[in-house]
Amino acid sequence: MSSRRSRSRQSGSSRITDEQISDLVSKLQDLLPEARLRGNDRVPSSRVLQETCSYIKSLHREVDDLSERLSELLATSDMSTAQAAIIRSLLM
Repeated sequence: MSSRRSRSRQSGSSRITDEQISDLVSKLQDLLPEARLRGNDRVPSSRVLQETCSYIKSLHREVDDLSERLSELLATSDMSTAQAAIIRSLLM
């Protein structure tokens, strides 16, 4: 039995329609900063998925950079200051 046939039997009524995929891709596109600049222009789903992956990677890099900056800040600051207390409260 092919894996495709096997998957379709397992999924049963939970199959996603082309319309649902289109709707999800559209919602995903709305979340991308670059997509907001384009307006309502039709973009291929593959392009939306590529842009989404790139955006997620950039967000990961930004989180890493901010984490590193925060670590440096905490290492150089006096942990008894009000500023350190605010930083700790934000991290909890």
